[in-house]
Amino acid sequence: MKKNVFSLALAIVFGFSATATTPIDGEKKEVKTETSTVTWKAYKVTGSHTGTIALQSGTLSFDDTGKLDGGEFVVDMTTINTTDLEGEYKGKLDGHLNSDDFFGTATHKTSTMVFTSVTASGKNSYKVTGDLTIKGITKAVSFDVSIYGSKATATLKVDRANYNIKYGSGSFFDNLGDKTIYDEFDLVVDLEF
Repeated sequence: MKKNVFSLALAIVFGFSATATTPIDGEKKEVKTETSTVTWKAYKVTGSHTGTIALQSGTLSFDDTGKLDGGEFVVDMTTINTTDLEGEYKGKLDGHLNSDDFFGTATHKTSTMVFTSVTASGKNSYKVTGDLTIKGITKAVSFDVSIYGSKATATLKVDRANYNIKYGSGSFFDNLGDKTIYDEFDLVVDLEF
């Protein structure tokens, strides 16, 4: 009986030690694409336009302490949708944004974002650098991410000139006057996971 109790005690001690020293892997969480949103806002000399674009897939990864340490996303570029216009004008702008003048969605159906660096900057906030690929061109972008419960938000500025999107850009053409479309546009991302 004493031998069995001693063996059981050793098994518990060594079993616990082995478990306690085994590293715990982080967790990857799938983004709920149907309830997550990506909103864009683009600016021109005479005003701005807003719209949405759909996430095709996405994951956020967290380390064993629950801190954000990575993310990967695929955006369905064919879903570009203008929300501040209706009818003929909306159709024209949506068509133009899908054309080769802008995002060339017939050839480049998706864009991707892959986090390359994540640094905690507060209790629920992070400084993120990621590789953003648009039209087959990859450039690094930096932005802030906030996480509360099962929701994450980010706002970033994207310079379309970095992705060879030249139409109406003062960086590529002179004397555009009030037809100038600014290179930077905003993305506001609200994720649920």
